[in-house]
Amino acid sequence: MRAGELISEIIPPLKSSETGEKAMGWMDELRVSHLPVVDGHDYKGLISENDIYDMADPSFKIKDSFPNLPKPFIYSDQHVYDVMKMIADLKITVVPILDENNHYIGCTDLLFLMSQITAVNSIKEPGSILVLIMNTHDYSLTQIARIVEENNAKVLSSFITSKEESTEIEVTLKINSENIDRIIQTFNRYNYTIKATFQKGAFQDDLKRRYDELMNYLKM
Repeated sequence: MRAGELISEIIPPLKSSETGEKAMGWMDELRVSHLPVVDGHDYKGLISENDIYDMADPSFKIKDSFPNLPKPFIYSDQHVYDVMKMIADLKITVVPILDENNHYIGCTDLLFLMSQITAVNSIKEPGSILVLIMNTHDYSLTQIARIVEENNAKVLSSFITSKEESTEIEVTLKINSENIDRIIQTFNRYNYTIKATFQKGAFQDDLKRRYDELMNYLKM
C-alpha cells in the first residue's frame, strides 16, 4: 500500500492566508494536533497546535507569523510503513503527501491510517498469533511461510521488532488458522524458539475488544 492510497478526504489543507484562530478551530473540530499549510499547490509546512498557542495574536495570518514552518512530508509512491515511521519519529497526527513534482495532493491522519493498517495487518481476520525469537542472520520469511503452509495454513501478515543493542529479533505472525498446535510442533522440530502463542477463544475476543477501544479513543 502506497501513501497516495492513504489520502483522507476529511482533513483539508490550511491556506497560508488563514489565521491562527481558523487553524485552531479546524484542529478542534477534526481532532488533530497538526494541519498542512499550502499556498495553491505549494506545500508551505506543517503547523501544530503548540505553534498556535505561541502566537502573539491568533488573529494574525499564518504566513505572517510562520514564514519557515517545518516541512515533513511523504511522497505519494512511498510505502505505508514510511508513513507509520514518520508519525512515530516526529509524533505528528497528520502526514502531508506530495506528488513527484513536490505539489501538495493531500494528507493522511492518524485515525484514517489506523483503519487502513487493520486491513494491511489482517487484525480483524480470524486466526492465531505466533511470536518467534531468532538471530537476525537466521531470519527467512520464505522458510517460515513454508513451515506454516506445510500445515495447511497461511501467513496473513508478519512484522519484525528488534532492539539496537541485540542481534535477536521477534517475528510476529498472524496465521489464518485458529488451531496452530501442529504448526507449533513443526517450528519446535526445526529448533525455532517460540516466545508466545495466542489462539482462538479469549485471545480473539480480547484482540477485538482492544481494537474497538482504540478506534473509539481515536474518534473522541
